[in-house]
Amino acid sequence: MPTFGPVTPPRDLVEWQPVCPLSELEIERGALALVHGQAIALFRIDAATVHALADHDPFDRHATLARGIVGRDGPVPFVASPVHKHAFDLRTGQCLDDPHVWVTAYDVKVTDGMVLVGHRRQVAASVRPPARPPGAHPPARQPTD
Repeated sequence: MPTFGPVTPPRDLVEWQPVCPLSELEIERGALALVHGQAIALFRIDAATVHALADHDPFDRHATLARGIVGRDGPVPFVASPVHKHAFDLRTGQCLDDPHVWVTAYDVKVTDGMVLVGHRRQVAASVRPPARPPGAHPPARQPTD
């Protein structure tokens, strides 16, 4: 007769993986990390704020976003892919040039000076901004110095 071990409790919805000390991330630069088995691009945009996106540029199908240019479009922090220069909102992963294209965004928190990355963010469809009308040009973005 088979015997069974204890039942594994359900996984916490957010398992935080320590990645690196905050002090090791340069402001307005990307860094690459392996988190939950995925290549993740980390971006520190100021003294205490870090964002994480999948390190995948959907336009050229290469892992290049961590090497992108970090900037701001008004209040929106973004990274521009180093190859095609498409900009992605660091908070949500939405492409600022094509609202139908997204990169996976991950939850990030800093605890006791350590950067922790959680699981994929779930963005409700109602949160996504409306698409620009056909032929409309995106507003000019300014890279930060």
